[in-house]
Amino acid sequence: MKKLLALLLVLVLVFSVVACSKPEEKKEEPKQEEKKEEAKEEKKEEPKEEASIKVGFITDTGGIDDKSFNQSTWEGIQKFKADMGLPEDSVSFLQSNTEADYNPNLAQLADKKLNVIVAAGFKFTDAIAQAATDYPEQHFLIIDSVVDSPNVISAVFAEHEGSYLVGLAAGLKMKEAGQTVAGFVGGEDFDIIQKFEAGFEQGVKAIDPSFEVKVEYAGSFVDAAKGQTVASKLYDSGAYVIYHAAGNAGNGVIKEAKDRVQSGKDVWACGVDRDQYEEGVYEDGKSVILTSMLKRVDTAAYDVCKLEAENKFKGGVMVFSLENNGVSLPAENPNLKPEWIKTIDEYKEKIINKEIEVGTTPIRKQ
Repeated sequence: MKKLLALLLVLVLVFSVVACSKPEEKKEEPKQEEKKEEAKEEKKEEPKEEASIKVGFITDTGGIDDKSFNQSTWEGIQKFKADMGLPEDSVSFLQSNTEADYNPNLAQLADKKLNVIVAAGFKFTDAIAQAATDYPEQHFLIIDSVVDSPNVISAVFAEHEGSYLVGLAAGLKMKEAGQTVAGFVGGEDFDIIQKFEAGFEQGVKAIDPSFEVKVEYAGSFVDAAKGQTVASKLYDSGAYVIYHAAGNAGNGVIKEAKDRVQSGKDVWACGVDRDQYEEGVYEDGKSVILTSMLKRVDTAAYDVCKLEAENKFKGGVMVFSLENNGVSLPAENPNLKPEWIKTIDEYKEKIINKEIEVGTTPIRKQ
């Protein structure tokens, strides 16, 4: 009897073990197509982490605080940093005191393997072309010139269109004051500065073809004293409004206008690149700046930095014109009458709609 019970107990134990030990299910291997899709997903580019974005800026010889071209570009980079919440050391700049600094400054920043390097000005053309070849993985932005390379974005502007609007404003003010002569001060006599000159002339003459525009070049984008000297010459020769495209030298033009107004003279100046109204203030918030031609180099710098952050940087040319607000007058113009602004806006629409074509060649070159 005891043997029978023992045998039954063994059988129960064996049955329990067999019942509880189900064979392990075999996992199905992913199909070849699924493996390929997973590999594609892994390779898919994601936007760069914000903290990884590093931007370098190299000024032209006018300096970082020229209240014009360089400063506006740097402000665009600073705005990008602020909007992205980047740390302070994510952006940096090197100042070029002479053109001989361009190549070493570019090499210094490129050796740091920054995400994008911004160079302000057409004088960088050869240096950027060389750097783009020497550092093919480095991304560059050059402003005011075209460098044909897959790692370079070239930002160019319709300066003549924006300057036409400034010419209209000057012409309207001259007409009201019974004046017939305007002036233009360029920094150095290059094609790109001639576009400012040409547009301004055409705008002034659109108000009255008999109006005269006298032209002087300071021979520098840096020397404010030279800018003031040529402005003085123009005012003495009868110019009522002077428009400058001279960088830091243009600050001398504004100073000459302020000095004359404070001594009782009735003269005006027009700013460039950024709204220079504040630079022209002389008392009680009054300014000698009639208006300014905004050249949105800040927008160009910001937009390209953003493309880099989104992994969308692609070499090529970006054009900034009246149509995309790349050039314009300031939103607020305290020294322009509402009816003048209305007239200027009407001309602006005609330019955008191709009813008016603004030339790029100044009268003296025709």
